[in-house]
Amino acid sequence: MVIRSYTAIVEKEGAGYVALCPELDVGSQGDTVESATANLKEAVELFLECADSGEVERRLHTQVFVTRFEAAHG
Repeated sequence: MVIRSYTAIVEKEGAGYVALCPELDVGSQGDTVESATANLKEAVELFLECADSGEVERRLHTQVFVTRFEAAHG
């Protein structure tokens, strides 16, 4: 079994949270940050289990950077 680290970007949306794994473009949601992240982990694991290796390779982005920047506005 191969274990690999992935990124979870979690955003508040309405009464819940939406989570995205940008490496595979897989998303999920939950009532809390923790549940959204756990649901995303499950969704990624199911995708990796069910998708053929070609699909995983096509969707896998290995160079994902999460950063912040400042922007001026009036």
